[in-house]
Amino acid sequence: MHRVFGIAALGLIATAGVTARAVDEPSRPDQSPGLSQVSELSEGFRLLYTQHFPEARTTFSTWADSHPAEPFPQAAIGASYLFEELYRQGVLTSDFFLNEKRFLKGIEGKPNAERMSKFREAIKKARSLAKAKLIQSPRDPEALFSLTIAAGMESNADAILEKKQLDALKMIKEANQSAKELLVQRPDALDANVALGCANYIIGSLNAGTRFMLWFGNIHGDKKLGMEQMQDAADKGRYLKPFARILLALAARREKQNELAQKLLKELTDEFPSSDLFAAEYAKAMGLPIPASIRAN
Repeated sequence: MHRVFGIAALGLIATAGVTARAVDEPSRPDQSPGLSQVSELSEGFRLLYTQHFPEARTTFSTWADSHPAEPFPQAAIGASYLFEELYRQGVLTSDFFLNEKRFLKGIEGKPNAERMSKFREAIKKARSLAKAKLIQSPRDPEALFSLTIAAGMESNADAILEKKQLDALKMIKEANQSAKELLVQRPDALDANVALGCANYIIGSLNAGTRFMLWFGNIHGDKKLGMEQMQDAADKGRYLKPFARILLALAARREKQNELAQKLLKELTDEFPSSDLFAAEYAKAMGLPIPASIRAN
């Protein structure tokens, strides 16, 4: 079970059995920043995907300061710390995904303590603001989305980085419930499909005996459905669209679907030409040497 939760948390949440589909339902950015497209937040995520972590945090923090009641920018700040730690630990790479020991058990050693403390602080604030919204409106989609992201990231940190498996399981279940409630109201919340799809894929990749044990905890997996969900998010997501692409590309490499992996990584390198992460993974997928300038970073 220790091994199971280490990889299940990479998917952020256990599958809710719901597949999101895009609908034409515009949102007002000042009311639903997490479920619409806010230019400042989009720029913050662009900085995140090009490994400019402090700059991303500054962008998110500036927007959060001018919208103090909104939970999503706080979740985005938390994401900047978590994504940075995953990047520093080499989690979002084929070296991690194709190494069965690391893929199943998580990182070696311990994460950066200061970074993780800042991550927890931001997530705590996001949760508090989301719960305040739910007091006013018990099914507020923005609040549910923020809680889904927050719990998913906490499960990720607990299992992969800090190896607190019981805490990770609790967060997986919490995120699962929030996701189910969210997708009933907002089937266009395709960023949630990143988590649903990755969890479906990873849990579906486990052996039959392990899947049977997880079944008693109401955690199920389906590799094919998981890749379809990640593809949906990779095609039509908002802020997490690039994250869906890198996860789907890494899953495709595990499944020896090399053409899909190469296509997705080419799209990422074209969209983010300054990203060492995407450039290195594209080179690996193509069987090319990693440029010396990237290896030196």
